[in-house]
Amino acid sequence: MASTAGAAAVPGRVAMHVVPDPAAEELPGVHCWEGLLDIDRAGSIPELRGVLARALGSGDELLASYVGDRLVELVGDDVGRAGALLDWAEQVSGPEAEIVLGALARAAAVHDPAVAQRLLRTGEETRADETRRAAAVAALETQRRLDADALARVATLATSDPSTGVAWTATRTLGRVMKEDFERTGTYEPYWNQLMEVSARTREPAVRILALEMPAYVDPVLGSKYIDELAALLRDAPEREVREMAAFQLGLTEDPARVLGVFRAAFPRERDLCVRWAMLRFAVRAGGPRALPVLEDMARVDPRFAEDVADFRRIYATGVEDFERVWLDKAEHHACGADEHEPGGA
Repeated sequence: MASTAGAAAVPGRVAMHVVPDPAAEELPGVHCWEGLLDIDRAGSIPELRGVLARALGSGDELLASYVGDRLVELVGDDVGRAGALLDWAEQVSGPEAEIVLGALARAAAVHDPAVAQRLLRTGEETRADETRRAAAVAALETQRRLDADALARVATLATSDPSTGVAWTATRTLGRVMKEDFERTGTYEPYWNQLMEVSARTREPAVRILALEMPAYVDPVLGSKYIDELAALLRDAPEREVREMAAFQLGLTEDPARVLGVFRAAFPRERDLCVRWAMLRFAVRAGGPRALPVLEDMARVDPRFAEDVADFRRIYATGVEDFERVWLDKAEHHACGADEHEPGGA
């Protein structure tokens, strides 16, 4: 019999494919836990606490995750059981605290004001385990809104907490609750104000970058009062990523003429190619065809952008003005990468 390769090479012949011997076929292993039905029937938090301890002790991450899912089901909207989870979390640290508080974050009871307050107090316990504190603050991300007191307290964690992990998580919490509140009610300003304060006060570059990045998930049309703050970051922030995010935020504004003036003034002072590229493309986002004279000035300062300006001029000449459509028609000339929050990003 000719080999499969030989048969495939002869015109008119049918290629033969070898079917594996079922007896020799290796099937993926099925992870089956002893006593799984008992876990499903477990009706109390102490029972699941014992299972979780065994899972973590043996390094069984899948079983530990499964216990977390069962805790979500068990707690539901029961505030008393949510309190029992918080009591448990206050006695443990590390991965166990993360699983317990992560389960609470997914349970409906997390929206009870008393539960949310306990989570915030746990996050504020500066002498407590850092992992537990960060997990408590992360559990607040599922809130539908934060009132003025909670906003200020979370922002304080983001700016003055000595733990970078807690500060970073607090900043992310501000942004994620802002997204939830904005999508439901259109409210963003209280969160934006706190994020801008965080970006100005923090000493941690990762926290400053995140504070500027989080509003990008909402993309509100910014009022004029925020332009000066963003312009200062664009001009003075030491981190390239912060300057790029400032340019991004300035691109969506209710005062495009003023923003174009900011970009025109900042461009010659900037030395980083990718930040300059951010200014140029978000000037397009802010002003549309009205930005072309500013783009021409930029290309005179830095001829590397002449081809980009020609591209934008050609696209606008076709009558297309929507930024997303303009961006789709635009060729890429710089190895700066697409920002994940702009058209063309991941």
